[in-house]
Amino acid sequence: MAREVERGGAPRLRLLALLVVIAVVTWLVLPVPALTAVIPAAGSRPAAQPGLPWLSTADSRMVDQSGRSVLLHGFDDDALLEQTLDPAPLDSTDASLMEESGFDVVRLPIAWSLLEPERGHFSTAYLDRIVSAVALLNAHHLYVVLDMHFLGWSPAYGGSGAPAWATLPLVPDIQWGPMPSLTRLLSPAINASTAYFWLSSDWQTQYLRTWQFVAARFRDDSGVAGYDIINEPHAFPLPPLRFDKDDLFPFYARAITAIGHVDPDHLFLLDNDALGDLPTSVVPISAPDLVYAPHVYTGVLFPPSFTGDPQSLDTHVGELAREASQVPAAMWVGEFGINTDAPHSSQWIADALDAFAAHDSGWAWWQWRATGTWSVRSPDGSSLNTTLLRELAQPYLAAAPAGYAADQADGRLRVTVAAGHGPAAAEVAWSDYTLGSPQVSDSCGAQWSWDPSSSRLSLAVPAGVACQVELTRG
Repeated sequence: MAREVERGGAPRLRLLALLVVIAVVTWLVLPVPALTAVIPAAGSRPAAQPGLPWLSTADSRMVDQSGRSVLLHGFDDDALLEQTLDPAPLDSTDASLMEESGFDVVRLPIAWSLLEPERGHFSTAYLDRIVSAVALLNAHHLYVVLDMHFLGWSPAYGGSGAPAWATLPLVPDIQWGPMPSLTRLLSPAINASTAYFWLSSDWQTQYLRTWQFVAARFRDDSGVAGYDIINEPHAFPLPPLRFDKDDLFPFYARAITAIGHVDPDHLFLLDNDALGDLPTSVVPISAPDLVYAPHVYTGVLFPPSFTGDPQSLDTHVGELAREASQVPAAMWVGEFGINTDAPHSSQWIADALDAFAAHDSGWAWWQWRATGTWSVRSPDGSSLNTTLLRELAQPYLAAAPAGYAADQADGRLRVTVAAGHGPAAAEVAWSDYTLGSPQVSDSCGAQWSWDPSSSRLSLAVPAGVACQVELTRG
């Protein structure tokens, strides 16, 4: 009799387990309503800095004040982060090299821990350092994206991000795992502090006040392209999928509202869920000037490693473009990079640039100046990775009216202009440093002028005329 009861109980347990699994899966994928960020209507903006017009978005494109589609190509640089990351200085030589190579943006990580070292007390001295760095870059026609950076939650745990007061006491910081990224993910202290931030309004409120402190300083500055709200948010240790829906995107809506009440005139950049290459469960947000700014390390940070086949990389970038359309937002890749000593690194870079171009996405390489073989310039400034610089400094349409399209290969750029093109001139980014002055040939009497100091070629095609213009090395 007892054995019969046991046999009858096993199916019921299996059924119960199945029902639990179904309930959990249903909960994970259950959709949530779209969100709205309420910010004041943008007023009349102050005059733009020369060569740095105000940016906004239209039809999921980044555009300037003339309505031209804008692509920003450039670098990250961690010169303003905490000393735990050993940041290298950022100087006029850096800015000049970027400008002469045709680049036009720097994503500049900044630290909450240095902005608000004591709760409720903000550092004007550190903000002045940010202002100085922005001014240096702007003087070389480089936009700046301000990125509130996190890595390993806080310098209290040997990383970057939150001040020491925004960490939980009595939780051990035991870092272990097979690689640095997983080491941080598996620390109980980092996990506890990260979860507390996402699950309570306590630290979030102070974090958004910190952003307002920064935005108040830059609200009249066209040289700041926008605000990257939080670097590499991730679900761990919270449940994936639900984290995006219940925590991340509602936080984005609150952040846009908070920052927008101080400054409604800049772009708002939203990172994807930094959980490897897994998709982000996007919750649509109704708000102006949104940019989806994912990070791309496919085949680099997590296995399988890149072997020369671009399929996985192309598939992931295509998924990110779909996520951008779901927001809806323009797409701009805020970080990508690879160890240039790795096998097939040149092929990975070329494939990544092709994938971004296929989805009309600009980008920033991680990073410009740092220790190791990921960077262009060494920390002491004594060496320059010219091979990497040439691989990245490909010509492109930096600002294009409607009807302009371009494709490039091997340092050549072909610009195709439709007969119904817009009236404004286009701007071509051409690296004077790596390519020299361009040679221009066209089929329609296009007007052009070349400025080697800014590595920009201005191109105007007569109204109603279809045209092809080709730029080649001098």
